[in-house]
Amino acid sequence: MNKFDYIGYIVRLIIISTLVVGMSFILFCLPGCSEPFEVAPIGHEFEIDARLPVDSLGYYHLELSEDWQTLHRISGHVSPVNKSYELATIVWESSHYWKIGDTLGYIVHFNNPENDIYLYSNRDTAYITFFEGFEVETINSISYQAEDGEINTMFAPVRSMKDDTVVVNITANFVDGYISTKEIKIILEWTYSIEIRETIRWLI
Repeated sequence: MNKFDYIGYIVRLIIISTLVVGMSFILFCLPGCSEPFEVAPIGHEFEIDARLPVDSLGYYHLELSEDWQTLHRISGHVSPVNKSYELATIVWESSHYWKIGDTLGYIVHFNNPENDIYLYSNRDTAYITFFEGFEVETINSISYQAEDGEINTMFAPVRSMKDDTVVVNITANFVDGYISTKEIKIILEWTYSIEIRETIRWLI
């Protein structure tokens, strides 16, 4: 009479049970468990708020102060994120520069894709005695979004740029590699009342 192989039976039972449990987990659990681990897509919303009056042609208008530099905050909004490593990098570029020590003129960069062209502009170059010093941008060049999507930078043109138009190019670099660009144009105004006060100051 053959003896019943209990050990072999138990081993086979364990193997079959393991396979059944494994297949059940793969068929029923993985599809439901995988959803929370999916990465949410990064949004690409991008808007600029110059916080300035705008005319019918889309030009913004900034009234220069009586100080050498006029400080103005430019804001905007990109898509909000949940993690700090998802923050977008915002690059701000202005067409106008000036040099420390030079209060009469300034530099204008024409964004020509074939050739970088710079022009020194001045009302009357006969009075320029020296043109040295560091170039100063009229806008902070790099900023990062807040997690709620807010973006900000400081725009600081100087008095010698009065009556000119500054072109500001803004590039939003999203963490997933998507790039979006905007352009705004700001006319720098010098009011008649300031002109009168400046004339009186020189006469006195």
